[in-house]
Amino acid sequence: HQVHSREFEELYTRYEREGKARESIPAQELWTRIVEAQIETGTPYLLFKDACNAKSNQQNLGTIQSSNLCTEIIEYTAPDEIAVCNLASIALPRFVNEGAFDHQKLFEVTGQIVRNLDRVIDENYYPLEEARRSNLRHRPIGIGVQGLADLFHRLRLPFDSAEAALLNREVFETLYFAAVTASNALAVEKGAYSTFAGSPLSQGKFQFDLWGVKPSARWDWETLRQKVMKEGVRNSLLTTLMPTASTSQILGNNECMEPYTSNLYTRRVLSGEFIVCNRQLIRDLTELGLYSEDVKEQMVLANGSIQEIDGIPAEIKELYKTVWEIKQKALIDQAAERAPFICQSQSLNLFLENPTIAKVSSMHFYTWKKGLKTGIYYLRTKAAAQAIKFTVDESRRKQFCKVGEPCLTCSS
Repeated sequence: HQVHSREFEELYTRYEREGKARESIPAQELWTRIVEAQIETGTPYLLFKDACNAKSNQQNLGTIQSSNLCTEIIEYTAPDEIAVCNLASIALPRFVNEGAFDHQKLFEVTGQIVRNLDRVIDENYYPLEEARRSNLRHRPIGIGVQGLADLFHRLRLPFDSAEAALLNREVFETLYFAAVTASNALAVEKGAYSTFAGSPLSQGKFQFDLWGVKPSARWDWETLRQKVMKEGVRNSLLTTLMPTASTSQILGNNECMEPYTSNLYTRRVLSGEFIVCNRQLIRDLTELGLYSEDVKEQMVLANGSIQEIDGIPAEIKELYKTVWEIKQKALIDQAAERAPFICQSQSLNLFLENPTIAKVSSMHFYTWKKGLKTGIYYLRTKAAAQAIKFTVDESRRKQFCKVGEPCLTCSS
């Protein structure tokens, strides 16, 4: 576990030849067991150790042996160091301005978040000295996003469209450029992190260089490269994509970079259970004069899908496809497109309505070939029956969250 890539292969094959294995199992049988477990339970998570190490700015510290629980934090640990993640997420829908995405505003907000998270490192309470030592030496942070699907909805871009794929890449290029720029400015003020020397960034290698990818011409990367090599950066790691399963509810956004799993779902809180609709979809249907009790019940029966509801325009159906109606290849391709600007990793959930060993295996090999660090967080599958379907009549008496802002009871 202390080596990776070619060195791992050489040691593994040598130990095979020397007969050091205490027990053996056919590789295909082991793989089948892993995939079967994922189909049954959604886990285990899958990461690619070689990619995690080859594309890490902490590779000069030693071999990275694991991730955090959510598979997006890829940091070095040692017997005397416990890795720490200092995280914040940005609500992407807030950056829509007059029908376009405001890259300059994202640049400014990201810069402020870098400063805030760097301050957290200094002001934090550390229950263990090993955690304090690691955080102060390497000063890693992780800036992610929430509401990518909501951003696409506001800009009228179907999730699996070419336009959405391009914006996805552009957003994360801006995020990464802004984060490196701010961290470089902090290094000028306060000094580079103590283990900067020998890192890829100290050699002028950005995350996209480790991927062999060229950025767009939107930002001046070459000037920044020279500044980083000369002045350093304050933080060893900067960007990541955490799940935001809880925090996205506060601002009413969809989780992280995922499509909507449904346009209608139930939520349970202390005051009871209620049904939540995709507000942007309801707003669009209302403006078209198409939203009614009948449409609402058809959505319930279709598990939140609108694809088979008569009278809804094709462009609306295309815009509001759920994750079950989008090819998972599109999700993986988007993950790979933004990955050169994510210096940690991504909590990448994948969704299969009727998973098989062949389908799941094919998906895993595709994420590996695309060079992703995280192959999969959870494998999501559909339940045989949806409880919400059995409340269609009762749902007429339930209060729906409609066009307005969410109520306080919803807490979303």
